Amino acid sequence: MSTFNEKLEKYAELIVKVGVNVQPDQKVVINSSVESAPLSRLITKKAYEVGASDVIINWADEEITLLRYQNSPIEIFEKAALHRAAERIELAHENAVFISIVSENPDLLKGVDGKKIAANQKAMGQALEEFRQMIQSNAISWTVVGAASEGWAAKVFPDLSHAEQVPALWEIIFETTRMNTADPIQTWKNHDETLNNKAAYLNEQQYAALHYTAPGTDLTIGLPKNHVWVGAGSYNKQGKEFMANMPTEEVFSCAEKTSVNGYVSSTKPLSYAGNIIDKFKITFKDGRIVDVVAEQGEDILKDLVATDEGSHYLGEVALVPDPSPISQSGILFYNTLFDENASNHLAIGSAYAFNIKGGEDMSREELEKAGVNSSMTHVDFMIGSDKMNIDGITASGDKVPVFRNGDWAF
Repeated sequence: MSTFNEKLEKYAELIVKVGVNVQPDQKVVINSSVESAPLSRLITKKAYEVGASDVIINWADEEITLLRYQNSPIEIFEKAALHRAAERIELAHENAVFISIVSENPDLLKGVDGKKIAANQKAMGQALEEFRQMIQSNAISWTVVGAASEGWAAKVFPDLSHAEQVPALWEIIFETTRMNTADPIQTWKNHDETLNNKAAYLNEQQYAALHYTAPGTDLTIGLPKNHVWVGAGSYNKQGKEFMANMPTEEVFSCAEKTSVNGYVSSTKPLSYAGNIIDKFKITFKDGRIVDVVAEQGEDILKDLVATDEGSHYLGEVALVPDPSPISQSGILFYNTLFDENASNHLAIGSAYAFNIKGGEDMSREELEKAGVNSSMTHVDFMIGSDKMNIDGITASGDKVPVFRNGDWAF
């Protein structure tokens, strides 16, 4: 039985070798909370061991973040720190790899003025437009991984004692990232192949649309011509493979921007900008969001939709079987990285350029013409359950089962 420290070191190694696949003389950028310092240090160690030339860490502290939102005037949030955005863009052009460690307390900004949150999201979205386009076209390697923290663990395991909460969350993180296997790196390669086989089948079909039905959901999503379904692994412009999310259980593509009609209901809470949005329903007409209602966080959700013109439309369309390990754990993570991999999900805002044939080399104007949505935001929300059916609609109008009762039908 491996000790916690041994598992954490294996986790860091997986992030470096599979998550971003660090190459000799490459720079590594880590975005981390101070609470995740032990993992960040191990990632740094493993990165240097495989030949990284430099490791740059951007630290954040939840208490300081909260104090800033509580005390700074809204004008501070309306103007992005352009020097920080410029640094990220400069490093991306130098072919650095980017690792984001998520560990946020889902309720951190509960009660904070929503206008400040919306202003900050918009300002940073505008400042990071070039960086976002590089991410969404796979120009560089990047990954998002989880780390347990006190605030997050308390939300996930409220019935455990304080001393038990963080260890319990770490254990489920290790389980869902396959740390408890004999060879996690090989296990991830096998998992990647399984998802790629599903993507290959869907790419052969080239359905014109998908029709979703479930309690509270009756939604038809058009798919662009020459759309591409992608599994777990991706390749950057240099041909190096990386894993953008760990864990991941999804096969995903993009919606045709103006061909989404009907309504869809959430099946899990959405943790967004330090707030929880829950029990919401979104209605679409000709691709555009025309109505939003939520039992919790409705104003935050409406502010998200109003971010820019593109945030009124869908980007990503992702298929995740309900029998996936994260779903079957029965745990609600209040964290999109984990919850989206337990459920079929959609993304408000920007689509990934690589989800259409040749998209990596298209301009934003060419992508828009092809039906691929562009926005300064990209926020996944969960819609899947064991009661969801999905049909693929062919160009001739025939319906073919894709999901039945929340699981693959092929």
